[in-house]
Amino acid sequence: QVQLVESGGGLVQAGGSLRLSCAASVRIFSGNPMAWYRQAPGKQRELVAAVISGGSTVYADFVKGRFTISRDNAKNTVYLQMNSLKPEDTAVYYCNTRSASYPWGQGTQVTVSS
Repeated sequence: QVQLVESGGGLVQAGGSLRLSCAASVRIFSGNPMAWYRQAPGKQRELVAAVISGGSTVYADFVKGRFTISRDNAKNTVYLQMNSLKPEDTAVYYCNTRSASYPWGQGTQVTVSS
């Protein structure tokens, strides 16, 4: 079964932290670069960060130094540690492969209050 299940979102004050998790089916996760994306109301979905199977990472400029992406290959899970959150980080966060090859999951809502 092809599946992506995101969790860990919530409401947090500016400056706070959240840790998102994404459980992926083996077919999606194994050997693929994985990524987090986000979509704010009225905006297009955008790449936040990506991690390859060996651990190398890439980040969008707007999260560099604040967010950390990681993966646990044994658990088919990718994480996004988000620190120093800003109101502009408010969005629904999704995971997928770096090429967004699979159907999107339901996402997890992150709301940052000022």
